[in-house]
Amino acid sequence: MEVFSIIADQISKSYGDVKAIENISFSVKKDELYGLIGPDGSGKTTIFRILTTLLLPKAGKATVEGFDVVKDFKEIRKISGYMPGRFSLYHDLSVEENLQFYATIFCTTIQENYDLIKDIYVQIEPFKNRKAGKLSGGMKQKLALSCALIHKPKVLFLDEPTTGVDAVSRKEFWEMLKNLQQKGITIIVSTPYMDEAALCDKVALMQKGKILSIDTPEKIVQQYEYPLYQVTSDNMYELPGILNNFSGSISAHRFGDSIHFATRQEIKHDDIHEFLADKGHQQIEFKKITPDIEDCFMALMKNEN
Repeated sequence: MEVFSIIADQISKSYGDVKAIENISFSVKKDELYGLIGPDGSGKTTIFRILTTLLLPKAGKATVEGFDVVKDFKEIRKISGYMPGRFSLYHDLSVEENLQFYATIFCTTIQENYDLIKDIYVQIEPFKNRKAGKLSGGMKQKLALSCALIHKPKVLFLDEPTTGVDAVSRKEFWEMLKNLQQKGITIIVSTPYMDEAALCDKVALMQKGKILSIDTPEKIVQQYEYPLYQVTSDNMYELPGILNNFSGSISAHRFGDSIHFATRQEIKHDDIHEFLADKGHQQIEFKKITPDIEDCFMALMKNEN
């Protein structure tokens, strides 16, 4: 029998006529690393605020470790760690003062749960006397994570923790999450970065307050049903629009330095080369590729529309 840390059942939240989330349902297993993946405005932060008892749902029910988010908010706050999307620690306190402050709130000490945060703390300890507001983005992130862990929570909520952080710090942060998961902490993290979805055990792809798909990253990719190609030419600006007029075209969207082009059936290199050459394109490169999470997300968005 599977044991769940988080169960959300048909939760909804509106602000006037705007539906932030609508009939959201998902469950997170104990010790799982679960991702809410989607762009800004998809409802990720609203879900986090409901699960951490900062907002009341308009409809539906949600539990964290068996505690109801409405009736048992005090118990949930004792067992949860929350790192909001915006750095919210005290800028005018030092690194060490922030840690001591949060430890005091939860009636503990830095030393009591040092084993849990030591791998993170050793990286910020050289700056322990520096004001939190003067830290770099990566160091702020590590301090915020340490404060969220200081009371040894059972569930850790991280709302877009790597947004605006450099690539090296992002990689280090995800390594920290994997280590925390090994220590028996259930982690739910939100991110707009599709490449980070592959680092989760399970993901929910979100758009406009709704969940488009829930599964493991591997299975979501396996469900992609169309041939997919990578295309480049000497006129990248016009290329997506031209490809959308090709017979059997489903979508053509920019992906880094190339265009990812999905079609209803397999197409030949010579056919697409001739088609683009007739439109005045040169230096044409075309090859079949394996889709990733971003391709799957784009396809799901197109189906929704």
